[in-house]
Amino acid sequence: MAQGLEVALIDLQSSWNNVRHHTEEISSDRLLVRRGQAFIITLYFRNRAFQPGLDNIIFVADTGEDHGWLAGLVCVGPLPDVAKGTRAVFSLAGHGGPSPWMASLEATGAASMEVSLCAPPMAAVGRYLLKVHIESLQGPVTAYQLGEFILLFNPWCPEDAVYLDSEPQRQEYVVNDYGFIYQGNKNWIRPCPWNYGQFEENIIDICLELLAKSLNFQIDPATDCALRGSPVYISRVVCAMINSNDDNGVLNGNWSENYLDGINPAEWTGSVAILKQWHATGCQPVRYGQCWVFAAVMCTVMRCLGIPTRVITNFDSGHDTDGNLIIDEYYDNTGRILENKKKDTVWNFHVWNECWMARRDLPEGYGGWQVLDATPQETSNGLYCCGPASVRAIKEGEVDLNYDTAFAFSMVNADCMSWLVFRGKEQKLHQDTSSVGNFISTKGIQSNERDDITENYKYGEGSPQERQVFLKALQKLKAGGSQGSLREDLQPSGSLPLRDSPRSLATPSLRPSDVVQVSLKFQLLDPPDMGRDIRFVLLALNMSLQFKDLRVNLSAQSLLHDGSPLPPFWQDTAFLTLAPEEAKTHSCKIPYSQYSQYLSTDKLIRISALGEEKNSPEKILVNKIITLAYPSIMINVLGAAIVNQPLSIQVIFSNPLSEPVADCVLTVEGSGLFRKQQRVLIGVLKPQHRASLTLETVPFKSGQRQIQANLRSDKFKDIKGYKNIYVDLGL
Repeated sequence: MAQGLEVALIDLQSSWNNVRHHTEEISSDRLLVRRGQAFIITLYFRNRAFQPGLDNIIFVADTGEDHGWLAGLVCVGPLPDVAKGTRAVFSLAGHGGPSPWMASLEATGAASMEVSLCAPPMAAVGRYLLKVHIESLQGPVTAYQLGEFILLFNPWCPEDAVYLDSEPQRQEYVVNDYGFIYQGNKNWIRPCPWNYGQFEENIIDICLELLAKSLNFQIDPATDCALRGSPVYISRVVCAMINSNDDNGVLNGNWSENYLDGINPAEWTGSVAILKQWHATGCQPVRYGQCWVFAAVMCTVMRCLGIPTRVITNFDSGHDTDGNLIIDEYYDNTGRILENKKKDTVWNFHVWNECWMARRDLPEGYGGWQVLDATPQETSNGLYCCGPASVRAIKEGEVDLNYDTAFAFSMVNADCMSWLVFRGKEQKLHQDTSSVGNFISTKGIQSNERDDITENYKYGEGSPQERQVFLKALQKLKAGGSQGSLREDLQPSGSLPLRDSPRSLATPSLRPSDVVQVSLKFQLLDPPDMGRDIRFVLLALNMSLQFKDLRVNLSAQSLLHDGSPLPPFWQDTAFLTLAPEEAKTHSCKIPYSQYSQYLSTDKLIRISALGEEKNSPEKILVNKIITLAYPSIMINVLGAAIVNQPLSIQVIFSNPLSEPVADCVLTVEGSGLFRKQQRVLIGVLKPQHRASLTLETVPFKSGQRQIQANLRSDKFKDIKGYKNIYVDLGL
């Protein structure tokens, strides 16, 4: 009499499968596979071989339940459901059953069988429990738990919504675990090195924990798990969970300059320490983040889940709070920028993500790169998240397409209006149509160079298409009843502006007599190095055939990178008499002793000049943003880098200031090189003192790697350095 078939042992072939599914960097002993691609498992039987006519083998794959992975994590999910797609039941016979999951017999042995399993390319991602039911003709039905696997998005699969057809791009935007985030200002763009570390130990589990802590899962876990096959849905959930405004998200935002109860955002050099701290503290938000930290952590999570993602910096980024595509800036008669009563601002730079996905919820042609912005600025459907907004829709002014395209459009394309506030009245100085959205940047594909992608977002400034798109967007916002009032009166209240610029088509053209007659411009005389006096000149040029008497009020104030001004700390007044077509300079100096105590962590100083012509109501406004620079940390690799072989790394750093600094801490990290972030207490550094130390480590992953370093003290927070190294596998 035939016995029922009994399973003795299961081999998920994790190491073999993970290499083929591009997940071997995450683990070699846990099964991590991508949807739309087959994986192989082996069943070993206790009593006999599999007999096709006699034995019917049915597989069950369940998701939505937590099967436990780290001590202390408790998450009770919904019961898996075939109708919702969170349970798949599919047989080895493969009679074209109702399930899109597939199983096929690859090989049989005397007491074993090798089976190929494949999840469909639209399956929900997440943690799965795999079971098998065996029905034999004479024997009882037996059921076995075969083990757990994690299913991820698959940018290598043409049927997956995140499919990317370029291998170099997949390597950069999914596999690469380090990169650069661009900061500074449009005249001084600097790369900030970052350790994404998406394949580091436990990061995949923390990413899945993040999905389970979302409000969507807490409110309706069954629906949330069922929707996890959609990259549009997942990206919105992750975007809301990176900030902590609505939930126990990963990061607390802080722009106050007071970080005593946390870490200054400028000090971070990677996402791994942030995500691990969030998990270790029972999902308490980590203090603190600003835009580049939110975007970097989101990049880590999305790449880990398998969605191609890159980090984008937009210089002079608009934050239009009332949806009229105009950002108003207010100045007093000294040229000082005032705190904006409407909270419209131009951020010196702003950082967000682009994620690659099909947009089957939009008209054809709007798939590809999508803007996602995890920085909590405005709510979207009641939550602090932004996107996904199609980059192509932004370029074409299709601001009514989901999600948050109007807000994303204003970040790169709003017009800027300058107003003089004097004796309680507002006088329009200038409308600029080209100052917002410059040098939109991301790291180059498999290179350390900056890639300028501005043309993906907008037609050339001043081109007819750019203005047409702007007007189209404005009309759509009016028709849709945008959240703010759209000001019809874009005309100056009072005098006409002296300074010329491309004008919005919404503004009637100026009369021919209103031409520019005097121009003002700032010019730095030295590189703006931290610790040195700032020397610059104001250039004044009279382009008319009359004499001009000018009074120019100059001021300097620190700025936060989100555009918020701090009080002025330096002021000057210049009286200039200009003959016809004459140019003159006025020299200025701001001593280090004067600016040092007023600097924000962003190290931004805005110098402004407001010129008034004698016996004329007309005003000329000019300003310049200076980013003060530190010398970089130098990193030298001493000897060849080989997996599992000791490696010495020399770090050379200095105090650039002419005063001592205390509480110095050096942090060094690098995925595949250090198991965790290294922190070295340095203490006091004397003025201009240069020091070095040597760290020992044992690389545990091969290939291209990066070391990131940061030096902080009581006087500065973010002296950075990095070194790219190649780690050999060795013998």
